[in-house]
Amino acid sequence: MAPRRKYGKKLFKSLLPIFLVLALAFLGALGYILRGITRPPRGPYLVTPQAFAQISGPVLKLTDETWQNQDHTNARGWLLRGAAGAPAVVFLHRYGADRSWLFNLGVKLNEATNFTILWPDLRGHGMNPPVSWTSFGAYEGDDVQSALNFLRSLKSPNGNRLIGDRIGLYGVELGAYAALRAASQDPSVQVLVLDSVPRSPDELLEATLKGDVGVDNKILRYLTRHAARAYFLGHYENTTTCEMAARLKTRRVLLLSGPEAGYLHDSTVAFERCFESPAYLEVKTDLPLTGFHVTSATGEQGEAYDRRVIDFFDKNLR
Repeated sequence: MAPRRKYGKKLFKSLLPIFLVLALAFLGALGYILRGITRPPRGPYLVTPQAFAQISGPVLKLTDETWQNQDHTNARGWLLRGAAGAPAVVFLHRYGADRSWLFNLGVKLNEATNFTILWPDLRGHGMNPPVSWTSFGAYEGDDVQSALNFLRSLKSPNGNRLIGDRIGLYGVELGAYAALRAASQDPSVQVLVLDSVPRSPDELLEATLKGDVGVDNKILRYLTRHAARAYFLGHYENTTTCEMAARLKTRRVLLLSGPEAGYLHDSTVAFERCFESPAYLEVKTDLPLTGFHVTSATGEQGEAYDRRVIDFFDKNLR
């Protein structure tokens, strides 16, 4: 064996442990990053039914409910019962928020229409969540379907079904993706209001990675996407919102966004072109305020946004 070749083999053997340590350290760091972004930030609820009752009195009968998801995990949400036989609307928040972010809008919709309202915490969100992690939409669509089954199980005081045959979904960002997944599988969902719609779970994951780590690196994004597929044991799906739009057919859809939503404004504008039946679609993508930042709204802007959502559900869901 040539001396140079023999020396090369010795050098490789001596460096191999270092390479293995570096590889393990990299995989550990990637796992740490992935675990971090699948555990959204959490804080106290902005408002609770108990605090709301102290201000408004016992007029609205809000209850804290639980039910089971399709993967046998637990889910929870606030329920505001409407008139027997009336439609129901489910409000789905964005990544890093919780059910309280959409509480006021849901109460206003109930007061204007007497629809039943459900505010779930998406998995991984809210205080002490029963499921500690989010899947960026892969499991959340199935969770919304479970929430719809829970609504259909409710009874009115006379023993009949509480809600009618028509259901509406309101979703922001992660909530919008989950709403689309559920609506594409459930024909009872007839009306959707979707605010700041991402193109796919991959896009949402990459945006969260950038915001959490502060690095926008192509290689890191690629590795994180593939690590997510391994982390969720093959259940992580990257079905695009454009693919799901084709399944909505004659559902009534209102798309909302604005420049302040950043990359989500561009993805929502692109999403508009995915619909086969534009006659059933209304679009407003130049809003000064979106549901993504609804908690920072001024009174006038917030009221204008809420009125647009309420009027759409009132007109199309009855």
